[in-house]
This record gives sequence, C-alpha cells and structure tokens, in this order.
Amino acid sequence: MEAWSLFGLSEHLERLSKTGDPLEVLEATVDFEHFRGWLIDGLGYGDGARGGRPPFDPVSMFKALILQAQHNLSDARMEFMIRDRLSWMRFLRFDLGGPTPDENTIRLFRNKLTETGTLKRVMKAFDWQLQKKGYIPMSGQIVDASLVPAPKQRNTDVEKEAIKAGKTAREIWPDEPHKAAQKDTDARWTLKIGGKIRYRPDGTPLPQIALPVFGYKSHIAIDRRFGFIRESAVTSASHADGRVLPRLVTTDNTSSEVWADSAYRSQKNEKWLASRMLVSRIHRRKPAGKPMPHNIARANAAKSSIRAHVEHVFAHQKNRFGLFIRTIGIARAEAKLILANIAYNFDRLIFHERAQAMG
Repeated sequence: MEAWSLFGLSEHLERLSKTGDPLEVLEATVDFEHFRGWLIDGLGYGDGARGGRPPFDPVSMFKALILQAQHNLSDARMEFMIRDRLSWMRFLRFDLGGPTPDENTIRLFRNKLTETGTLKRVMKAFDWQLQKKGYIPMSGQIVDASLVPAPKQRNTDVEKEAIKAGKTAREIWPDEPHKAAQKDTDARWTLKIGGKIRYRPDGTPLPQIALPVFGYKSHIAIDRRFGFIRESAVTSASHADGRVLPRLVTTDNTSSEVWADSAYRSQKNEKWLASRMLVSRIHRRKPAGKPMPHNIARANAAKSSIRAHVEHVFAHQKNRFGLFIRTIGIARAEAKLILANIAYNFDRLIFHERAQAMG
C-alpha cells in the first residue's frame, strides 16, 4: 500500500510538471544557489560544531519568503500553504511527511535577514546575476513611488502629536506593552490624489479626488531597456518623493537620462543630476496662476510615454502580489517591499528569457 502511495504521489507530481508548474520555470530560470553565501553570512551560521544551526536550509527558507511575497500571505497562512501544496513542497525541497517551518520560524528567519541587511545584499547579488546574463542597465532610468497601505491606527490627538514628535511606541504607552507592540509609529497618513489633471478654459485646474491613505511609500528606479528594479527605498507615506531621488539614481546606466514626474523636480535635484553628468527628463510643473504653456505640455506628454513603464511595475506588484503591509515598523515594511521587488525581478527575468527563447 505504501509503495502504491509513493507511486501515486510521483505520478501526481509528473502531471503537475506536464501541465506547466510555474515554480519549475522559476527554479530553472533563477540560480537560487547563487544566494547561499550571502544568506549564510547574514544569518551568522557557523560550521554547526557548536549547535544552533536551524533545521531548514537557508535557500529553501529564502524561496519560501519569495512565495510569501508573491501571494501576500501572513506567516501563519504561509505555514499552512507549505504543508498543503505539493508543488510548493517540491519547490522548497521539503519531504512529504517531514518537518516544515512553522510561522515563528518563518518570521524569525525574515527578521534575521532584515536586521543584518541581508535582503538588500541578496537583491544586489541578483542584479549582478542579471548583468552576467547580459541584462545590464541601459537606455536610462525611470524613478517613481507608490503608496502601500498598512492597518489603520486609532490614536488620540495627544498620541498623534507624540508620534509626530518622534517618540517610540514604548515611550508613548509605557504601561501598556501589548498595545505598544501593535502600534506602528513609523507609518503616516497622506492624501492620494487620483486621476489626470484637467483644466478649465481659463487654465485653472479642475478639482481632483483625494483619498486618505495610511502606510508607507515604495520608491523604485528601473532601467528603461529591460524594466528591472535596480534601486529601491522605503519611507513613510507622507515623505516627499523628490527627497529620495539621490538614493535611487545611479551612474552605472549606459544612458545618462533620468525620467520622473514633476514631484521630483527641484533646483536641488537638477543641480545634483547635473553634477553627476546626468540628463534630467523630469516633468516640468505648470506655472503658478497661469495656463500650462503648449510646448511644456507637449514635452511632458512625450516624457510620460516613457515614464509610464514604471507604472507597469507597480501594477504587477499590486495586482499579482496584493501589496499590503501587515508588519509593524519601517524596517519590516522595507523587508516586505524588498522581497516584493526581488519577486518582481524574478518574474521579469522569466518574461525576458521566454521572449528570447521564442525568438
């Protein structure tokens, strides 16, 4: 009976492969072993002689974090899905009936990578892997930001003022440690202005819809040619986009052009770009109290056709990954978004490799 069960399992997995298991495509496209050294260093694993080595392979655990990012799962739900899905178990190389990581193990593994900055190094390591494959940053870079919501906080006016003053949750709620543990003092409220700006005949803008959002802001820079995320940053939702530009723009692109919307245009940023021999393709703002000049409107429209490529990245992450911050604090929010960026780059590599294979 046991032999029949094992045969049935093997046959079932074979059928999964024949019908097109996307995780087998991911496994064949991305060299996960390339990350092993960075993961081991970041986790502080020794040779195991003194004990303390976790029972699960670090590469398998990293792959689990990628699956978690792709499906926007909580740690508890991730624990269940690993046990429930045979295709996931095969991808992670866990044995049927053998031990699998529980939610605490998943959380501690991710926290360790976050605390040591390992996730950032892994993302950079993958960028090196991309460049070895020929996907070097080309044709300029496009910068943009997108709001990522987090669970809303209910605080009094006094508590809000304390948060704005930079106090920690423990300082604000010293006698309520459990409450403090659930309070995110890094996330902020902001207004999301939606829709295209339209103007009246006299040149004054029509009102736009403004929606309040609580959470964080994901800032990215992609290369124009291949569309990979090359640099990223995370801030509170209320942080000004333009102040993040120097953290995102690099000088390793084969083109010196930089595209961004008008939120990034400032004298300081223009000088910064010029000092690094970079060409600004940042949108120009409408003159205050005057209609938008026709030549500027036409130039902005031409820039928008190029800048729109970065919107596809955010659409992919939000529609397929369901981006939402479940954790507390900006460090963990950054970990969540870095993993989402790595997962996007994996998908993007699969897209390009398929396109090349099809000629």
